[in-house]
Amino acid sequence: MTEPEGPPKPRGAAALRVAIVDDHPMFRMGLAVAIAEMADIDVVGEAQTADEVADLVSAADPDVLLLDVRLGDSSGLEVNRWLAAQHPAIKVIMLTMSEDHDTALTALSDGAAGYLVKGTDPERLEHALRAAAAGDVVLDHDMAQAVTELAMTRRRAASNRPFAELTEREFHILDLVAQGLDNQAIARRLVLSPKTVRNHVSNVLTKLHVADRSQAIVLGRERGLGQGSTRPTAG
Repeated sequence: MTEPEGPPKPRGAAALRVAIVDDHPMFRMGLAVAIAEMADIDVVGEAQTADEVADLVSAADPDVLLLDVRLGDSSGLEVNRWLAAQHPAIKVIMLTMSEDHDTALTALSDGAAGYLVKGTDPERLEHALRAAAAGDVVLDHDMAQAVTELAMTRRRAASNRPFAELTEREFHILDLVAQGLDNQAIARRLVLSPKTVRNHVSNVLTKLHVADRSQAIVLGRERGLGQGSTRPTAG
């Protein structure tokens, strides 16, 4: 005889629809199990790569999407930008292994509704899901303070930085180029795909009217870049 199931999960008129995008199956499973215990919140779909996100969104129609910062085939930050442009109604909460304030600020600037460290306890996760769905920005208190201070520092630095013709993202990529980093290293540092970095570098060369990377390095160093003092940001 089949054992009777436990009491059904409480349901309201319309459960909050959550999708998970992460390239670690065990982590996705753990999240899904935790969310299954939350009243009126359902996991409606999962994906493990950036390429699967478009189909996931179309099929599952989530209210909130939990998105890993680093995916096997792309950057979660780029997926976040795509979602903000193509599906602005979906609230995105970025998931990360560490409290990277630079990445958090970039994600929030690009439209994310929150930024959580993996391993957040279920109560905090539930609060984050409901708060994001309600239109609030979700950050732990300490991270919120650090991100606010970082944003203010960047605004002050941008007011008198050289190469005003460059976006902030291009400016910081130029700084990393001047430090001697190649595109792969820059992509890892900024959590971007190498193709995106290559496009930014091309834009930098065009805007600075230099023929190649070597000339950009020389020009950047002449203006004080390449010392490791600037920080990556959104642009």
